[in-house]
Amino acid sequence: MQALPFRPAALLAALLLAALPGCRRATPAAAPAPAEKHYPLTGEVVQVDATRKILRVRHEAVADYMPAMTMEFSVSAADAAAAQAGQRIRAQLYPDDPRGPRLEKIWPLDPVAEAAVAAAMDALRQDTAMRGRQTYREVGESLPDFALYDQEGQVVSAARFRGKQILLNFIYTRCPIVTMCPAATANMMAVQRQALAAGVTNLQLLSITLDPEYDTPAVLKAYAQARGIDPANFAFLTGPEREIRDLFAQFGIDAEFKNGLLSHNLATLLVDPNGKIIWRVDGTQWKPEEFVSRMKKG
Repeated sequence: MQALPFRPAALLAALLLAALPGCRRATPAAAPAPAEKHYPLTGEVVQVDATRKILRVRHEAVADYMPAMTMEFSVSAADAAAAQAGQRIRAQLYPDDPRGPRLEKIWPLDPVAEAAVAAAMDALRQDTAMRGRQTYREVGESLPDFALYDQEGQVVSAARFRGKQILLNFIYTRCPIVTMCPAATANMMAVQRQALAAGVTNLQLLSITLDPEYDTPAVLKAYAQARGIDPANFAFLTGPEREIRDLFAQFGIDAEFKNGLLSHNLATLLVDPNGKIIWRVDGTQWKPEEFVSRMKKG
């Protein structure tokens, strides 16, 4: 077996991962409970009752469970707040909840958007495979192409931000350790404020989820709103796990759930208007002004 090339940044990321505590899921992982029966569901939102956290959905037949009909489902507060009448959705139906059937993992259902994300995912997979042992992108290399969903359920691509300076990191919404994802988000918010005060007008902040199975667009939107984040130039991104994992490989991120524990490292990158990575810091022990000072004003 040939030795891998020495990459200082990648080594630092690995060392940080070994030193950092894992982030537990919001619900502690005790003895595994029996898996709750669930079914994939697609349909159209007919009515939203955000107060009761109820969606009335006209859905197609649910395979192996029930025919097409219109009925009410309980949902999370985040999903109720994000839903709109007339919106097509795909979700997981959990029929055996004592409070009535509920929907989880609700995603906007738009064939055009899904095709765009799928095409970008396939292209990123090919690029990741072709780069081989050089998958990890060093400072000086270009940002990889990708297309993901933002907190509004809209597809955004890396190309959309060409001409802007990008500050990019990875977090997940259920991380409870204050020195990990919450600290990373607080730093990003501070950069947003300081950059505006310094006259940086072409900045875009991107936070990509480490937990795409749970972090749907609605969950990310609720996360941003709970922290009072200005969405004008701050997007939270999610999408297919395969695409997210290829981005992990290209940015030197390690993240793995094991028995309810998410072990992961953190990285924050600055990308110039031409799409080139010009600065990277691993972990959360950095000051916002370190990045703001490297940004071009105007």
